[in-house]
Amino acid sequence: MREERKLGDIELDRLVHERARLMILTHLASGPGAEAGFTELKDALGLSAGNLSVQLKTLEEAGYVVIEKRFKDKRPWTGVALTVAGRKAIEAYLKDLEIIVASLRGSKE
Repeated sequence: MREERKLGDIELDRLVHERARLMILTHLASGPGAEAGFTELKDALGLSAGNLSVQLKTLEEAGYVVIEKRFKDKRPWTGVALTVAGRKAIEAYLKDLEIIVASLRGSKE
């Protein structure tokens, strides 16, 4: 049986809700690979290196992403991957948004 949630029950995850972190999690969740490089994220999302670093640290501390530094083709490379907790967080956030949108449309879902 599906849990019935109402608009008043919604409390959006503030870690996910912040614009840059939402973009990062969305990019990682929708990407073809399990991992994205720091430069790829920076370029794709239009974030500065400093802002991206700060947001990734926050997401890593929350357990939503893992960051691994290694060499790729003999060059330093920083990979970022979504964790199971991160995937659950973005999915829960999207479900909450669906409830909000449905309430705006007057639907019962």
